[in-house]
Amino acid sequence: MKAISILPIRRNLKFNLNPAKALTWHRDGLNVSQFLNTMSLFFPVGERFFIDSVRNYRDQITDPELKKAVTAFIGQEAMHGREHDEYNNYVADSGIPLHAQEEVVTQLLNAVQAYTPKAFQLAATVALEHLTAILGGGLLDLPEIMDGSDPGYQAIWNWHALEETEHKAVAFDVYTTVIGRDSNPGAYALRTTTLVAATGIFFALFIPFYLHNVRIKGGLTDLKGWRAVAKHTWGKKGIFRNITLPWLDWFKPGFHPWDHDNRQHLENFEALLGDILRDAA
Repeated sequence: MKAISILPIRRNLKFNLNPAKALTWHRDGLNVSQFLNTMSLFFPVGERFFIDSVRNYRDQITDPELKKAVTAFIGQEAMHGREHDEYNNYVADSGIPLHAQEEVVTQLLNAVQAYTPKAFQLAATVALEHLTAILGGGLLDLPEIMDGSDPGYQAIWNWHALEETEHKAVAFDVYTTVIGRDSNPGAYALRTTTLVAATGIFFALFIPFYLHNVRIKGGLTDLKGWRAVAKHTWGKKGIFRNITLPWLDWFKPGFHPWDHDNRQHLENFEALLGDILRDAA
């Protein structure tokens, strides 16, 4: 485990997104914008699930620094949910059935909470936090993906990526404290198999939602748009290509999220979000 201790900071930021640009805010147009818009629909309900899963075990945390980190984690996730709710409303108001799709995710996570043990819910949270951390880290490593896009939407994605990086080890440290480290075969098996399941379920929902959201706005035949999507996902500087190895690192016994030491991005908060931070001061 990396000897890195970072206390997340709860920031109450507003992004003043332009509703008129909700479907075309990315410089490469509709298909790339809808890729990220569709990803956004998972965040509010997903982050409420994460908060609940960690809260289930908060009383079992005795380390004072981890207790502070849990409180900050909950605060950050609540802010992410609030801002992505507004973002998602703008996308829905533009004619995309984001709320109906979000309800599918809500029903799934409600079923997980109703019918699975709390340990599984925490493992699912830890797995999905790994997925969001490496996706966020990928965006920060590849700023060209967002360069030239609408400043407000670019800022909300950079902010989310930075805070996912900042708190990426909190749920994991709760898991190792209350469920067990990898020296416990059951704890290792639960955390690794859950990542496979969570990733598969996420993309099984995301892909049809995304294709539908592109289709209803006439983007299925936009070859230029699809080339841009391919470049930003599996191209040389595509995010999925660049997070494949970090995703696989999860299966190394003894893995810890800060084995991916990308603290340098946290030093760029001011550079990436200077105007937003000054408005909030």
